Amino acid sequence: MNPVGYGAGSLPNDLNRSQPPILKPPNQQHQQGLPSASPQQPPLLQQQQQQQNLQQPRQGSGGPNAGIIAELSTSTPQTGTHKSKRMYPAGINAYSEPTPGYDITPNGGFQSAGVPGILSPQSTSAVKPMQPVTQGSQYFVPVENQQPTFNQPVPTYQQGFHPPQPNVNQLTNQMGTMNVTGGGFGSQGTTPMTTVALMGSAPKIIDLDAPPPAIALPTTAAITQSPYANCDPTYKRCTFNAIPATSQLLTKSRLPFGLVITPYRSVKEGDEPVPVVSDSIIARCRRCRTYINPFVKFVEGGQRWKCNMCYTLNEVPSSFDYDSQTQQPVDRWQRKELNHAVVEYIAPTEYMVRPPQPLVYMFIIDVSYPAIRCGMVATAATTILESLDRIPNDEGRTKIGIITVDSSIHFYNLNTPSGEPQMLVVSDLEEPYLPQPQDLLCNLSECRGTLETLLDRMKNMFKDTQNVGNALGPALNSAYKLISPIGGKILCLQASLPNLEAGALKNREDTKLLGTSKESTLLQSASSFYKSFAVECSKSQVCVDMFLFGSQYSDVATLSCLPRFTGGSTFFYPAFTAAKSEDGLKFANELAEFLSHRIGLEAVMRVRASKGLRMAAFYGNFFVRSTDLLSLPNVPRDQSYSIEISYDENLTIPIVCFQTALLHTSSSGERRIRVLTLALPVTTSLSELYMSADQVAIATLLSCKAVERGMNSKLDDARDALTNKCVDILGVYKTHMTASSSGATPNLQICDNLKLLPLLTLGMLKHVSFRGGSQIPSDLRSYAMHLMSTLPSQCLIPLIHPRFYSLHDMPEHCGTIGPAGIEMPQPMNLSSERLSRSGLFMLEDGQNIFLWIGRDAVPQLCMDLFGVPNYESIRGGKTTLPKVETDFNQRVNLIIEKAREMRRTVYYPQLYVVKEEGDAALRLWFLSHLIEDRAEPIMSYYQYLGYLKDRVKH
Repeated sequence: MNPVGYGAGSLPNDLNRSQPPILKPPNQQHQQGLPSASPQQPPLLQQQQQQQNLQQPRQGSGGPNAGIIAELSTSTPQTGTHKSKRMYPAGINAYSEPTPGYDITPNGGFQSAGVPGILSPQSTSAVKPMQPVTQGSQYFVPVENQQPTFNQPVPTYQQGFHPPQPNVNQLTNQMGTMNVTGGGFGSQGTTPMTTVALMGSAPKIIDLDAPPPAIALPTTAAITQSPYANCDPTYKRCTFNAIPATSQLLTKSRLPFGLVITPYRSVKEGDEPVPVVSDSIIARCRRCRTYINPFVKFVEGGQRWKCNMCYTLNEVPSSFDYDSQTQQPVDRWQRKELNHAVVEYIAPTEYMVRPPQPLVYMFIIDVSYPAIRCGMVATAATTILESLDRIPNDEGRTKIGIITVDSSIHFYNLNTPSGEPQMLVVSDLEEPYLPQPQDLLCNLSECRGTLETLLDRMKNMFKDTQNVGNALGPALNSAYKLISPIGGKILCLQASLPNLEAGALKNREDTKLLGTSKESTLLQSASSFYKSFAVECSKSQVCVDMFLFGSQYSDVATLSCLPRFTGGSTFFYPAFTAAKSEDGLKFANELAEFLSHRIGLEAVMRVRASKGLRMAAFYGNFFVRSTDLLSLPNVPRDQSYSIEISYDENLTIPIVCFQTALLHTSSSGERRIRVLTLALPVTTSLSELYMSADQVAIATLLSCKAVERGMNSKLDDARDALTNKCVDILGVYKTHMTASSSGATPNLQICDNLKLLPLLTLGMLKHVSFRGGSQIPSDLRSYAMHLMSTLPSQCLIPLIHPRFYSLHDMPEHCGTIGPAGIEMPQPMNLSSERLSRSGLFMLEDGQNIFLWIGRDAVPQLCMDLFGVPNYESIRGGKTTLPKVETDFNQRVNLIIEKAREMRRTVYYPQLYVVKEEGDAALRLWFLSHLIEDRAEPIMSYYQYLGYLKDRVKH
């Protein structure tokens, strides 16, 4: 008997000018920190060491340099993870017989670079036999004496389609890798460049989580040897980590040049908080206004410092080396701004035009018949009531107000002597007025009891309404009058289309336009009111956030203008009904998290660069106040901004610096300046430029540019631009970096750090934002475009390339709690060849989680996971995974929990159980995420590579 068991693993005064001190850092500091670029240490070794440093956890902290995706710890109890192994009778361990076309052969397949795939044995790519899966794996179906299925068609659910197989004759004569010699980022000697053949092997998706190419700066670049001296990529990253010296070199490379900035990144458990300089000593360049940072130089015995942007000499502040609180000298080299690339200053009064504003929440809640019927109002009132303690209110200054709207505007006096809320109704929608000058916006602490009474009653206050009017525009004007003297947030919760007076909209969804060249007209705003209103809000530091509940058409394209120009966020809940507990849970979780986040208020952001570079284009949710100043009434957590950079003149300096300054008011009422500094070397070598390219940052910038073009021009233009950029990059690499610079080539080649760019491009083309066809409603496409242009890279990449896991045969430690939190399975390639009729698979993209269950799943798996006797008894669709007292159920529940928590956003992914023979629409939705397969009208990954190869050849 070969038993199968469940895993039991656990988871200052001025310097004395007469006797200037020696300010050189200690020698031992030079022995660690930034990698050397000297000939004794080749740059390739530097890159390897930096990658190891990024991956190596530090004690007690993830740190700002902890990598792209932080492993989150959890407090979930280890229930059921220490049981003794469950023993099954003989025969149960072989849950089903292998089914041709679905099961992956364990002993006959090959894997390339650690990723299983079907490869030709004659391929020159490095391959090795796959190790047999141990009997301890859960629900693994053993296959005996089965030969590798090299020539079998890739399994698919689309009838008649067979993805192209690798051409063995071509691959036999094609080198899998080659070395191209280039300079080592300014060092002597050469650095080998690894060239990867794209066709003929499955993409190595595990590298999506790898850190960007190492930044090869000399040890003398920073004045201290702090490991935090350069900016962490989760805060700011460039599309390449070596800047071309000339605009001609940039044009020749065809690589996009830009920054991806997430200045208000959330700090989760295990992350190092942003250091705060609390002594109000802010040293800035008197010429370019750059903040002092680790890459400046001290001269004249430390009495002056040279700006690393414009090289102007500046006086060191008199108190820079003195602590006014302790009345003692301090060590300059320990100052936070000289050791950390990300730092925050407490701003003095000269950075304020008025006292810091309090946090203000003004709710506009739709109470028309559609909103009551779908249960939105009751769910919202309950969630706000339960979240009052989570709203930031450190100093008791937070203010709150509520407006409900249908065909009239209802204000609420929350400061009555009796403690009972008072409703004030305004029916004049042409010129709405405030029914009383005060008490409509009240201090949260002072009106807490009255507010709780109102929210409790609101759940049933409009339950018998038949009113279908929605005067959102007049309600927005009224809310603006209330809070514009202070500034704050307007949160709109809308379940019906505004249909009265200013801002009235009509259902303009035209299925005849979907999939045509005129579809982009549906993605543009239908009314100038909302953009004009948003601009006025931006001037008064008012942010608008939209929560849209679309039982029918919601016109997301128009209403999302409000968050786009005021620094807000858009949430969309299509076909929402609170009767489904999963819908209510998702909305309640997201609204509660959104209200509890500490955000930045009344902010402006400016990005400075070394002389010769300028910010050319901006993408994200903000209003451009001047050529390089972004106005952000709110700075939400984990919202990303992309900036395209161009040249004013060629660079003659060895190091380029980019500095982002975010002046804002914190939720606790302090005026602060968050500064992010990134230093990168300058190169004149095309090979070095390609070696330093960051495929994740490139994909993030390209997605923002494609959204802009798709909204303002045509979706076809956006799709063509994505593919053309990929063709350009591959073509330049073929021409200048490989031996076959002209004519046909047997394979596509690219450097190792860009090998996943074609896959990411295909993922964008297959995403709802840009996918062709006439089946995607304009609301869904508009919302997807909003996500594409605002999500940070850590969340955008899973959105366009979801994570795909096999759960029925995962190792025993997966789903248990380990040192780094909940252990996740190894992600797989997004191809239907990974599916099996007897298996259980999970796919998640940060917005939704799918559990695929094969039709031949054995009864024991169904019982252990779902608590039902067989496959037929499983209920598909949107659901919540039941809690069953089995080890396997607990492990899968923990994996789902980790998938919901590991992204740095407030989004709460819903769970869908997809049965292989279940609902056809749900099944096709799941399969559309398998981007390596063909999905009409877009090619499979192998076909797309073939198309790119033909384009590059010509």
